[in-house]
Amino acid sequence: MAQAFVNSKIQPGKVVVFIIPTCPYCRRAQELLSQQPFKQGLLEFINITAHGDTNDIQDYLQQLTGARTVPRVFIGKECIGGCSDLVNMHEKRELLTRLKQIRALQ
Repeated sequence: MAQAFVNSKIQPGKVVVFIIPTCPYCRRAQELLSQQPFKQGLLEFINITAHGDTNDIQDYLQQLTGARTVPRVFIGKECIGGCSDLVNMHEKRELLTRLKQIRALQ
């Protein structure tokens, strides 16, 4: 169930972030990404606590990405890591480049 759910959300051309709303790192990732001019529907934040199988989802994220912590940020089909990875990409100006590559921006 968790595997099918996660895999259904990760898509080419889209940025998907698996979050827990009370996590400060998740909020920071949301703030940073929400400042970018995404096309409608190409940025999605998924609250894994709303699905009742939070541990299963985190276990599958561990299998898929090597870490079960949140946020887990996917640009297209690739997991770029968590909040610090996202911030580093942004500071190096790599984030905008990646978002343009997948044509997610307006």
